[in-house]
Amino acid sequence: MFDEFIKLEKATEKVVVSPPQIQQPEIKASGKRIQVNLLDSLKPNTTYTIDFSDAIVDNNEGNPLGNFAFTFSTGTEIDTMEVAGTLLDASNLEPIKGMLVGLHSNLNDSAFNKLPFERVARTDSRGRFSIRGVAPGKYRIYGLMDADQNFTFNQKSEMIAFHDSLIIPRMEERTRMDTAWVDSLTYDTIVEKKYMHYLPDDVILRAFKEFNYSQYLIKSERLIPHKFTLYFAGKADTLPVMKGLNFDEKDAFVIEKNQRNDTIHYWIKDSLLYKQDSLKMSITYLYTDSLKRLVPRTDTLNVLAKLTYDKQQKQKQEAKEKEQKEREKKKKKLKEGEVEEPEPTEFLAVDVYAPSAIDVYDYLTLSFTEPVASIDTTAFHLKLKVDSLWQDIPFDFMRDSLDLKRYNLFAEWAPGESYTFEVDSAAIRGLYGLFSDKIKKDFKAKKLEEYGQIFFNVHGADSLAFVELLDGQDKVLRTVPVVDGKADFYFLNPGKYGARLINDTNGNGVWDTGNYAEKRQPEMVYYYPMVLELKANFDLTQEWDIKAKSLDRQKPDELKKQKPDEDKKKQNRNKNNRSGNSSRNSGRGHSY
Repeated sequence: MFDEFIKLEKATEKVVVSPPQIQQPEIKASGKRIQVNLLDSLKPNTTYTIDFSDAIVDNNEGNPLGNFAFTFSTGTEIDTMEVAGTLLDASNLEPIKGMLVGLHSNLNDSAFNKLPFERVARTDSRGRFSIRGVAPGKYRIYGLMDADQNFTFNQKSEMIAFHDSLIIPRMEERTRMDTAWVDSLTYDTIVEKKYMHYLPDDVILRAFKEFNYSQYLIKSERLIPHKFTLYFAGKADTLPVMKGLNFDEKDAFVIEKNQRNDTIHYWIKDSLLYKQDSLKMSITYLYTDSLKRLVPRTDTLNVLAKLTYDKQQKQKQEAKEKEQKEREKKKKKLKEGEVEEPEPTEFLAVDVYAPSAIDVYDYLTLSFTEPVASIDTTAFHLKLKVDSLWQDIPFDFMRDSLDLKRYNLFAEWAPGESYTFEVDSAAIRGLYGLFSDKIKKDFKAKKLEEYGQIFFNVHGADSLAFVELLDGQDKVLRTVPVVDGKADFYFLNPGKYGARLINDTNGNGVWDTGNYAEKRQPEMVYYYPMVLELKANFDLTQEWDIKAKSLDRQKPDELKKQKPDEDKKKQNRNKNNRSGNSSRNSGRGHSY
């Protein structure tokens, strides 16, 4: 019985019963009471805890009771131990809300896969958890984003966490200082009070998803006549082997693939081939069988064009006729002496990245919507302005290593100088016969005094490590290896920056996830605990001991996407107050 009328907010999400219930309990508020109906059979001699978290709020203002739990036992004793800590995303130390954290007294590794948790809690908006009603003993602790609500890890898509060490609950007597007050303004005395504190209270769990090693063909797709795409479920080291059944596959395609080889685009070269509505083929690729082995598999595909060549040509003709009618209308409206606009020429589409103020380390980029058949670089002109004259300067032009439809132009930009980049018309021909239009871009290299630098002196990192420089939204801007304990970032624009370090255990230059069966934790990630504000023409040198703070206190709040619920409620209250003040103010000065 509560002192005032209450209600429950998101009970199915926030209320956790421990031991966990396979059948969802019925929980509802009624006046000043809460009724809980446990549908599972109760176990003998077991302590049960119903953890309401902040689900109970007063009926009027919605203020949460906070951290409220009800405990009872089906035996003669109530277990009172607690295990607390924080659960973070292993890749970016982001607190994870609403993830289960559970204990197993069965210390076998298979318990996580086969048995439901014995005691369980759910993380709050800060990633904090507190498992209550724990009996003395030894436990293993796990995190689980339980997709099928059976409290076991049985799906590879589920996010998990596990701790390498055993958890041994204990308690110790501590003393805190309390104040005795005469009234609300005057205190009488400060007294010492003893209480029991439960340990461990600082368990850190790092959650991750295992890499999905299953390899199979998801689908084939042909949205336009001259290109079709194969989508695979996992990364592959080789491309599939194709055999045309109603066409000759030899030298028939320009193949565009991503780094993982799981998305492969086939650009059809021959017009006789892409005019076919149906392409029949067999493809042989490595497939993951029921024993998780990669074995060769051959599928027969009939790839149909969603937009056939005839329909595409009809659409183009209709668009051309519409443009012709528009020109005829404009022609009739021409005044005497006005010149009729010439019929527009269709050019190869190209997007040129050449910012008006280019960074000294940057490069120009030409991006196309289709593969390029030929490029005449003698028609390219890059010039530097010297006094009032333009002088040709050398450059390197090459296809991008990740995207065959993108080309990059590299040159040494002199700080503060002006440049122009020009390409003659018809210098570039696309795979399907269109030529490029003239290109002209003027730009200027930034001055050195417009930049700042950040230098990190790193302490405690492994021999193989790299640092990622982050923007204010926690996105990676640059990556540098840690060399002799240093990670230096040059030519940075003024602004706010964060940083995280990855201990690159296998030296592959990327963060790698973990694997429970192999008992392999994900690679360690550390955050510089401050957001740095860099000014122009300024250097920052920072000492960074990556283990000086615990992981749950490293990531700056400014970079966290998961904000504490109490902060969100405060923001909402302030927003409502401002809205109310605005409504009241809008009526001032009026009489009715």
